[in-house]
Amino acid sequence: MRMVDIIAKKRDGHALTKEEIEFVVNGYTNDDIPDYQMSSLAMAIFFQDMTDEERAYLTMAMVESGDQIDLSNIEGIKVDKHSTGGVGDTTTLVLAPLVAALDVPVAKMSGRGLGHTGGTIDKLESVEGFHVEISEEEFVKLVNEDKVAVIGQTGNLTPADKKIYALRDVTATVNSIPLIASSIMSKKIAAGADAIVLDVKTGNGAFMKTVEDAEQLAHAMVKIGNQVGRQTMAIISDMSQPLGRAIGNALELQEAIDTLKGEGPEDLTELVLTLGSQMVVLAQKAKDLDEARGMLQEVIDNGKALEKFKTFLSNQGGDASVVDDPSKLPTAQYQFELPAKRSGVVSEMIANEIGIASMMLGAGRQTKEDVIDLAVGLVLNKKVGDRVEEGESLLTIYANSEDVEQVKQKLYDNITISDHAEQPQLIHTIITE
Repeated sequence: MRMVDIIAKKRDGHALTKEEIEFVVNGYTNDDIPDYQMSSLAMAIFFQDMTDEERAYLTMAMVESGDQIDLSNIEGIKVDKHSTGGVGDTTTLVLAPLVAALDVPVAKMSGRGLGHTGGTIDKLESVEGFHVEISEEEFVKLVNEDKVAVIGQTGNLTPADKKIYALRDVTATVNSIPLIASSIMSKKIAAGADAIVLDVKTGNGAFMKTVEDAEQLAHAMVKIGNQVGRQTMAIISDMSQPLGRAIGNALELQEAIDTLKGEGPEDLTELVLTLGSQMVVLAQKAKDLDEARGMLQEVIDNGKALEKFKTFLSNQGGDASVVDDPSKLPTAQYQFELPAKRSGVVSEMIANEIGIASMMLGAGRQTKEDVIDLAVGLVLNKKVGDRVEEGESLLTIYANSEDVEQVKQKLYDNITISDHAEQPQLIHTIITE
C-alpha cells in the first residue's frame, strides 16, 4: 500500500477501506508517513468528506493507536458525557453526583483546561485536598462502591488523534466534520464507556457557530458511536451567552453545589436535567426521558444528590465540609461591580469574549505552564433578556488585583443593552440517530 495512492483516491472522492485507513493512522503515528502526506490527506478529506463507514473506521483506528481504559470490572452500564466546550460549563460537576445518586456508574476521565477557565479537574481542585491521581484499581473500586469517581487523563490515550489534531491545527483542516467527530469520539471510546451522551454547543461561544453545523456534527458523532457498539445520544445547546451565572473555578463549584440543592440558575438546571435524563435512559434505569427526569428531580429534592457529591469529594481526599460551608472555598480579595451605562434590556453577551475576560483575571490558562487562580472570575447578575436600569450591576468581578480596568473594558465591549431582546433558546434539538 502506498500513501500517495490513498491521497489520490480520497482526492477523487472515493471511499477508503478499513485497511487503508488503518495503514494511514498506524503509519503516521509511528512516523512512517511524513507530515506533508498526512496534511495532504486531511485536506482531501476536508473537501471530499467521508462516508459513515469511513468515519467509524477512522475513529476505531485512532482508539487502537494507544491505551484503552478497561471498565469491564465496573458493574452496570457505564455512561459518559462529553461537552464540546463553552463558558461557565459547570455541567459535569453537577451531573456526575446527580446521575450517580440513581445508581448509574459514572466513571469520568477528565483533563485540565486551556482557555477561559480550568477544566473539570481544576474546578474540583478548588476543594482543598481533592485529587485525581488515583490508580485504575482505586478508580474502579470507588465507582463500584459509590458509583462516581474522576481520574486524570492517561498520557497515551489516542496518540494518533493528538498527532493528527496538531497537524490539522496548522494546516487549516480543523473545521472538518468527519475529522472533528472522529477525534472526539475516539477519546470517549478509548475511555471505556458503554454509552455516551454528547452536549454539542452552538452560538458565538461555541466551536460550531450555527445550529445547522452543530446538528451535522452531532449526527456524525451519534452515528459513529452507534456503529461501533456504543449507544450514543446528543443534544444541541446554546452557547451564545455563558451558561449559568458563574465563570471561574471556585465560583463554578459554588454554583454546582447550589444546583444540586435545587437552587441553581434556570439554564444550568435545565441543561443538567436534559443531559442527565439521557444518561439514566441509556443506563436502563428509566424507560423514557420523562421518567428519568422525574427520578433526577426527586434526588435533588430529597438531598441524595448533594450527599453523593460529598461522598465523591471525600473519597478523593477533598474536604466535603465545603458543601455546607462554601466560605472554605478559595476567596478573591476584591469584588467590583460592573454598572450598566444605560437602562434597557440585555440583548447580547458574547460568551467567548466574556470567557477571555475571566482568563485575564487569572481564571484560565493561555499555556500549559500557567498557574490558575482558583478564586477569581465573574458572576453574572443579568443575562440576555433581563431588564437592567442605568447604574445597576451587570456582573460582579472577583479579583486578586485592584487593577481591573482592562477587564471592565473587555466586558463593556461585549455586553450590549438594547430597547428589547428575547432570551435565547437553550436546547435546540435532541438527536438519537
